[in-house]
Amino acid sequence: MKTAVFRRAQLAGLIVPLLLSAGAWTVTLPAAAQPAPVVRTLPDFTDLVDLVSPAVVNIRTMERARARGGDDGAMDPEMQEFFRRFFGVPMPNLPRPGKPNRPAPQAPDEEVPRGVGSGFILSADGYVMTNAHVVDGADEVIVTLTDKREFKARIVGADKRTDVALVKIDASGLPFVKTGDVSRLRVGEWVMAIGSPFGLENTVTAGIVSAKQRDTGDYLPFIQTDVAVNPGNSGGPLINMRGEVVGINSQIYSRSGGFMGISFAIPIDEAMRVSDQLRASGHVTRGRIGVRIDQVTREVAESIGLGKPQGALVRNVEGGSPAEKAGVEAGDIIVRFDGKTIDKASDLPRLVGNTKPGTRSTVTVFRRGQNRDLTMTIAELEPDAVAASGKPAARSSEPAKAANTAQALGVTVTDLTDAQRKELKAKHGVRVTAVADAAARAGLREGDVILAVSNVEVASVREFEAAVAKADRSKPVNMLVQRGDLVQFVLVRAAR
Repeated sequence: MKTAVFRRAQLAGLIVPLLLSAGAWTVTLPAAAQPAPVVRTLPDFTDLVDLVSPAVVNIRTMERARARGGDDGAMDPEMQEFFRRFFGVPMPNLPRPGKPNRPAPQAPDEEVPRGVGSGFILSADGYVMTNAHVVDGADEVIVTLTDKREFKARIVGADKRTDVALVKIDASGLPFVKTGDVSRLRVGEWVMAIGSPFGLENTVTAGIVSAKQRDTGDYLPFIQTDVAVNPGNSGGPLINMRGEVVGINSQIYSRSGGFMGISFAIPIDEAMRVSDQLRASGHVTRGRIGVRIDQVTREVAESIGLGKPQGALVRNVEGGSPAEKAGVEAGDIIVRFDGKTIDKASDLPRLVGNTKPGTRSTVTVFRRGQNRDLTMTIAELEPDAVAASGKPAARSSEPAKAANTAQALGVTVTDLTDAQRKELKAKHGVRVTAVADAAARAGLREGDVILAVSNVEVASVREFEAAVAKADRSKPVNMLVQRGDLVQFVLVRAAR
């Protein structure tokens, strides 16, 4: 059998090249063997541009000159906007090559160009969406349409947390965009951007969706694309192949100041929720529960029995907050909010923020190896509220009780005095008085308060040493540690 197959293969190897070289014969594969086409044709964006571009606008902002010297050779407005947005620092007063610094002949209160950006019309009566950073600090906003008409715009409202702003121009019968369904957007799908990079109006660029739900640390998950976006594109629309806006181009990743293949857009469904509130009241109302949170690492998840890294680790509970009233404790891991799973810590503030204040909600926390459902009433997040930073651990002058040492872990602890409990607001725990070896390598410090060991609460030195004795030394020993007013898990690997 093997010989017959080999001879047939030899024969085919001789005949097929002869047939192909003769040019008079063709080989047709059965239909089942035909490979499916991967790409039928490259996309044509011309119709999309004709459809959407009339609703895309250029936005220029102006500010009043203050009574101080200037620099007529200073950086262009679009580059100033770039530094404000992407480096988070004041614009450097750098002269252009060959132009010396000298006071600009500007009178106080004279309006001078400040920055450029893009936007798109949401309705025929003149509501325009853009980025909050495009209009932030502007004394005047000028909107230019594709037909070259210019309008002074009124800022209806801006939300810095999501970087969404809504402005209004006095016009009617305007062309406007159609919004798309972000849930239907797929990674690899073609998308297009229209904007004013570097002030070049109605510039069209295209690419594909690189990722969805990209967490960059901002309040919203982003759509990541490889569409060329540069300073001045901010606030312009990201458009799918059906001519629908699916996002607002908002950020770029760059080390050089130019496009480097990665750009980010705010999902349009999230932006529309914000704009609806801005249109109704001029500001955005968000819910809050009063916790400071952190990510759950894989090692911590495994050591406490959570299984996989998910949820939001509660590092601090604000006094008098909805979370405290509901019984949430520092060290809890919030794994669900109103039945929705918290995959990563950043999911929680987004879900809570989208909840109307006054709503009764249920949070599920993982504590000491078990899930618990807690009910709370959502409070209102104050505009631009900033959480208070943690205070250093208190050092009491009162004498502590005699300390014992868990030798294998390299940590010495002592019981908390009543004064220390009151100052630290700790219901239980033991205070670290010295660290060495494994404990020092794990990051424990003198003054830390150990609240639990291997999911077991400890209220005294005796309970601490009992919990350490029962811990599996072949695995990292997880300790719930309070430092100042923040709580975190520390994994201590015992010396072998």
